[in-house]
Amino acid sequence: MLIPGITQQRSSGVETRLTMEHQQLKRILEAALLAAAQPLSLAQLSALFVEPDLPAHEELARALEELVGDSADRGVELTEVASGFRYQVRQDVNPWVARLWTERQTKYSRALLETLALIAYRQPITRGEIEQIRGVAVSTNIVKTLEEREWVRVVGYRDVPGKPELFGTTKTFLDYFNLKSLDQLPPLAEIRDVEDFDAQLTLGPVAPADEAPEDEEENPGMRSEPVNTEAGADGAEPSDQSITRAADAADTAAPEQTA
Repeated sequence: MLIPGITQQRSSGVETRLTMEHQQLKRILEAALLAAAQPLSLAQLSALFVEPDLPAHEELARALEELVGDSADRGVELTEVASGFRYQVRQDVNPWVARLWTERQTKYSRALLETLALIAYRQPITRGEIEQIRGVAVSTNIVKTLEEREWVRVVGYRDVPGKPELFGTTKTFLDYFNLKSLDQLPPLAEIRDVEDFDAQLTLGPVAPADEAPEDEEENPGMRSEPVNTEAGADGAEPSDQSITRAADAADTAAPEQTA
């Protein structure tokens, strides 16, 4: 027969032990995420433990959720992106932290940002389709830069003569722009201005590749006859200005450095 007082003490002792174990779990996860050079998924975090200390999936998720709350008033935040969880510098303190790095911030051309935005919103898409929409040839340097940054990759081939490559974005692209999935891309309807919206994209002849340097912008005078194109993220065809602002807005929101 158990004495009520002793039972209560034993119950309290178990709760205290569980609380201490949970706090230790949070400390381990926090240390691992701060030490890692890239985001860590739940599977990678779970692999840090072995039986019989392996925490349940629900316990890991709860610990991570609490760590998000713990960092609410700190200079860093715990964020979930496509590849997993990571600590990163908050945007409001980034101007000061960025002074730790003296190298010049990379600036990307309008042509590169437009190409990236078209791939993000219209993927999978071929290089020829990008050139048709923009009205100028896509410089080889642009595609090379996007692939070197691991923002885009070849995801297949269009089943037409020549089998052109189909481009799509990567998890690295999502991670860089603080996105968990493509569903979190800002709707074009929220980015464009009404006066910039065209019901149809106007296309023009494609310039030769050697006449279209990486930073070249399309020539408005080249656009002549409007043609129908695939609908954008909001169900309507976005204008070229909308595509550019989509890339610009995402680039502005991207984190400069991770903790």
